Amino acid sequence: MPVSYFSHLECSVPCGAGPCDPRQIHHLCGCGAPLLARYDLTAAKRWSRDSLAGRESSMWRYRELMPLLETKHGPEAPVTLGEGWTPLIRARRLGKDLGLERVFVKDESLNPTNSFKARGLSAAVTRAVHLGARTLSVPTAGNAGNALAAYAAHAGVTAKVFMPRDVKTPFIRECELYGAEVTLVDGLITDAGRIAAEKGKPLGWYDVSTLKEPYRIEGKKTMGYELAEQLNWELPDWIIYPTGGGTGMVGMWKAFDEMSALGWIDQVRRPHMVTVQAAGCAPIIRAFGANAEKSVMWEGAQTIADGLRVPKAIGDFLVLRAVRESQGAAVAVGDAEMVTGMRDLGRFEGINAAPEGGAALHALRVLVSEGRIKPRDTVIVFNTGGAYKYMDVLKP
Repeated sequence: MPVSYFSHLECSVPCGAGPCDPRQIHHLCGCGAPLLARYDLTAAKRWSRDSLAGRESSMWRYRELMPLLETKHGPEAPVTLGEGWTPLIRARRLGKDLGLERVFVKDESLNPTNSFKARGLSAAVTRAVHLGARTLSVPTAGNAGNALAAYAAHAGVTAKVFMPRDVKTPFIRECELYGAEVTLVDGLITDAGRIAAEKGKPLGWYDVSTLKEPYRIEGKKTMGYELAEQLNWELPDWIIYPTGGGTGMVGMWKAFDEMSALGWIDQVRRPHMVTVQAAGCAPIIRAFGANAEKSVMWEGAQTIADGLRVPKAIGDFLVLRAVRESQGAAVAVGDAEMVTGMRDLGRFEGINAAPEGGAALHALRVLVSEGRIKPRDTVIVFNTGGAYKYMDVLKP
């Protein structure tokens, strides 16, 4: 069996606090910043990427650098529904329309529960269950709640899901399908998070909010490992990524650091990371433009893309760090352009895309028109979820 090199948790700032024991429950660092899972990367150098050949087609193919621990009964088992190893689709017709030679779509809609959230919640539920949690809670705009509900059901634990009252009905019904208890909240996801914490903390619920526990990042980082493996260990020039809470962006940037330390990829070259947000809720883009380290709460957030309606992300500084260190870009996209992007992904490539994927495609068009992205650049557009729960936005 593969060996896990998971060793400790560390503050993302860092603030001077010592490492945390992953065999105990931790959420945020004492300073209030997110904690990150760390691995013994020196020992992990004995792990060859060649060993991946023939492994299962899921994100747990990278289990040596996932949050699993060794026990007296052997290595811990993940809570999995087969998430990850999603297709990297060569978008030739879209590329021709854009004047680009190498455009790919990483289609996360083919994960369990129809979105990339399956990755993060598989990892978070795995760690929570092994830590002894029996009731898990999450504030969500939709897809994260669906994923928590499904993985909690698979693990035999209770899921408490808190959603804005105006969330689309399919998100509510899917949570209920998996047996979760759904609470609708007046306001946005930030209000749902506050109420979830008020109810759950006194009862000892395990909170799996974005970046308020260390393990959703570990599921999301596998997107970076997959991109490298699917491109024969050559990273692309650009990654266009729709950003709400930012876990995927932070996770992939972490993955590139880990793979570099292992000697799996070029130790210097990194993709330009592009953060894409809705014009009606763009706190990270505003902070990027102001050269600020953190964002400010976005008032009156509105967008059809539920996953992008996050007025303030706790890990915004980590997203901004990745964009700046990569000499990337930040692009705001209007709702109408998102829908056009959804339709283009469908009619050109047969890809079932959520508004977030449509936003990423429009951001690519903007960067091509500005001359930032060149015809021979290799570009990855992330479609983070499917269109099925958003069919109402496609009405003529």
